[in-house]
Amino acid sequence: MSKLLQEFREFAVKGNVVDLAVGVIIGAAFNKIVESLVGDIIMPVVGRIVGKLDFSNLFFVLGAVPAGTPETLDALKKAGVPVLAWGNFVTVAVNFLILAFVIFLMVKQINRLRRSHAEAEAKPAEPPPTPEDIQLLREIRDSLKSRN
Repeated sequence: MSKLLQEFREFAVKGNVVDLAVGVIIGAAFNKIVESLVGDIIMPVVGRIVGKLDFSNLFFVLGAVPAGTPETLDALKKAGVPVLAWGNFVTVAVNFLILAFVIFLMVKQINRLRRSHAEAEAKPAEPPPTPEDIQLLREIRDSLKSRN
C-alpha cells in the first residue's frame, strides 16, 4: 500500500500534473472574466443594436404554454415548456469565439517570445580576437609565400 501511495505522490507532484492543475484553475478564473466581458459589455451592445437589451433571453416557444405562466425563459423552463433558446446559444457561441481568440493571441505571443529566446541562445558568440603574436606569424608566413 505504501508503494502505491509513493507512486501516486510522485505522479501528483510531477511538473506536468502541477502545470495542468494550475492551467485548469487559471482557465476557470479566465472563463469568468470572458463571461463577464461577453455578458456585461459585448452582448448588451449587440442586443441594443438588435433592439433587445437582454440578448440571452431570446427564444422560440415550441409547445403549449400553461395558463398563467409568464413568457420568460426561466419561467417557461420551470413549467416544462420546450423552448428553443437561440439567444442563449448565440451568447455562448460569442463567448467561445472571444475566448478562443484571446487564447490564440496568448499562444501566438508565447511562441514569439520562445522564438526570440531560442534565437538569442542559438547565436554563436563572436570568437575572441586572434592574439597579436599569431597575427604577426601569419603576416610573416604570407609575406614569405608572396616572395616565392
